[in-house]
Amino acid sequence: MKQVVQNYKSGELALLDVPVPGCKPGGVLVRTAYSLISTGTELMKVSEAGMSMLGKARSRPDQVAKVVQSVATNGVPATYRKVMGKLDSYTPLGYSLCGVVEQVGAGVDDVKVGDLVACAGNEHALHAELNWVPKNLYAPVPDGLAPRDAAFGTVGSIAMQGVRQGESRLGEVALVIGLGLIGQLVAQLLTASGVRVVGADPDPARCELAERLGAAACGDPASPAVESAVAELTDGHGVDQVYLAAGGGSNQPVELAARLCRDRGRVVDIGKCRLDLPWNAYYEKELDVRFSRSYGPGRYDPEYELEGRDYPIGYVRWTERRNLACFLDLVARGRVDVGPLISHTAAFDDAVETYRRLEDGELKAVAVLFRYPEQADGAGASAAAPTVAVPAVRRGGRASAPVRAARTPVRLAFVGAGNYASSMLLPHLARRDGVELSTVVTTTALSAANAQRKFGFAGATTDLDAVLGDDSVDAVFVVTRHSSHADLTRKALLAGKAVFVEKPLALTEEELTGVLAAVEESGNDRLQVGFNRRFAPLLRQAEQRFGPRTGPASLRYLVNAGRLDQGSWYLRQDTEGSRFAGEGGHFIDTASRLLGADPVSVYAVAASGNEDLQVVLGYPDGSTATIGYVTTGAAGFPKETLDLVADGKVLQLDDFVRTSVYDGRKRWVSSRLPKARDKGQSAELAAFVRAVRTGGPMPVPLESLVATTAATLAVRASLACGAPVPLAEAR
Repeated sequence: MKQVVQNYKSGELALLDVPVPGCKPGGVLVRTAYSLISTGTELMKVSEAGMSMLGKARSRPDQVAKVVQSVATNGVPATYRKVMGKLDSYTPLGYSLCGVVEQVGAGVDDVKVGDLVACAGNEHALHAELNWVPKNLYAPVPDGLAPRDAAFGTVGSIAMQGVRQGESRLGEVALVIGLGLIGQLVAQLLTASGVRVVGADPDPARCELAERLGAAACGDPASPAVESAVAELTDGHGVDQVYLAAGGGSNQPVELAARLCRDRGRVVDIGKCRLDLPWNAYYEKELDVRFSRSYGPGRYDPEYELEGRDYPIGYVRWTERRNLACFLDLVARGRVDVGPLISHTAAFDDAVETYRRLEDGELKAVAVLFRYPEQADGAGASAAAPTVAVPAVRRGGRASAPVRAARTPVRLAFVGAGNYASSMLLPHLARRDGVELSTVVTTTALSAANAQRKFGFAGATTDLDAVLGDDSVDAVFVVTRHSSHADLTRKALLAGKAVFVEKPLALTEEELTGVLAAVEESGNDRLQVGFNRRFAPLLRQAEQRFGPRTGPASLRYLVNAGRLDQGSWYLRQDTEGSRFAGEGGHFIDTASRLLGADPVSVYAVAASGNEDLQVVLGYPDGSTATIGYVTTGAAGFPKETLDLVADGKVLQLDDFVRTSVYDGRKRWVSSRLPKARDKGQSAELAAFVRAVRTGGPMPVPLESLVATTAATLAVRASLACGAPVPLAEAR
């Protein structure tokens, strides 16, 4: 799909081909019909990006202060790499749109596929053909309201929150300074509330437009017309509220507000203008200065915006989402008219040229919309064949292997000590020479104490930061629930630790990108994911017997996963991801090990009514691997069986109990049945500890771990679009 992006370092604007976002639980995937350019906020951002580095610094002193603090904490080289990395990357534009629901995530029941919704958020309502939008950042569009008009929902919510902060009352008089897009909407909302409005703007066309849409009088703030209108409408007392909807570096709006506001009136800052308050003027009138923060309560609260936790209406009447729905209702009932505000509608393919014309002043506009191509075949039709990016691994400048004293025990810390850690990992480590179990971290004190007693940890705690800050700890094992893996891995890498994280490494593309950002920032690439099957002795032995390949191979891997008990946390797909997202990396990694490469395409088909999947992986040399992941098989059938066919030979794996290799003339069978299934945990742990002790390479290259994770995530994208998904390395 296409998305408008900007490089903040160079100022370059581009219409970039990017992967289609996945439809995560708690939100909806929306195909955009119209998106609105904020001619104030967005153009300011575009203009800043075109400045020199000195100009950028002058325009964002808050960011300069952060850089200075970072230099003091991390030093100049690290800070420079961090700042340049952030500047020299693409950032999105846009935050207000209307579109059609194309896919509904788990936990969403208030809209369905095909519904029209208005969406908000500078991370979710972007200028892009498709956006994933969490529940509290969209609202259904009322019947009869055109998608073009509903695209004003976010900016309308910003204006509405400003009006609410002013606490306007019927019959009052308000002054709106700045009659751009937000100012025009503020004026209309006030008029609809029974408030008489005076507008101030140096642009005569904007003044005329505001008067046409209901303002009592408007004029240039430098002329006596505005002051005369205020005096006439208020009997010389001054306005009850002033709304600062202007931008720029002039202090004139703040001074005008003090002059024309009544005693103990209210001044509400909505825009981004200079705020050097003249102390005497504001003190003598005891003016109440208020700030209006974006769309309303809930903004910048991740639990509200991302996790969908609403505020009870009895405590918070008007939230972000309720403001959005209220504004849409006013437009639908004709109380607010956004049509006259639209100066230009551009085809989305012309987005870059439209921004150029706006920035150059060639296109003078209050509101500009992007119109997106209509779908030819109904909802979901054009979501086919997205490309999933395999994030590139970039290592920072620090040495990748942390320095440790030679011939000393490798000190390990565990974060999490549940069933898998206690049964499959810790027993191997507790009896291994040259290993010291340093500290176990759990969320409850008792579980930490139990693990300490059972496996001989030197210490037990619930404080993760204490372990990450302990310089004597060489490596951290992350063995917690799936949803926490990426974040804990990122923190441990940034702390300079070698990390062993159980699968999955990440549940979303964003989480995977975050882990790699930590690698790049810290220079620490000492990471291993618990893909243990490639280390299984029987499989390694069968590989050697099979020998090298000369032609493409076909691999079939049947996973008889079985049903889970009710109440298992694996079933919490809204937080822990699907079962395949959680453990599918095991099987993809095993296939990639046997085929000697990472996959380049993924095609997944799901059975109706259960979690059974067929996943077909394509490889660079034409080889294919088919993974059948089933939950409806017989309990007595082996869990994992595998066949590899190539060059007239066949390798068979029977549930890590027996292997066979056929080469046309003879059959080789593993010489003896092991006492128990060995899926490679012991060998994997030995390889990891050896790498930590010696500073040698990690057991599996980081690039392969990333590719396997990306392929696992691509299964969801393929299921969504019903087509093969190419995997392409991000550059």
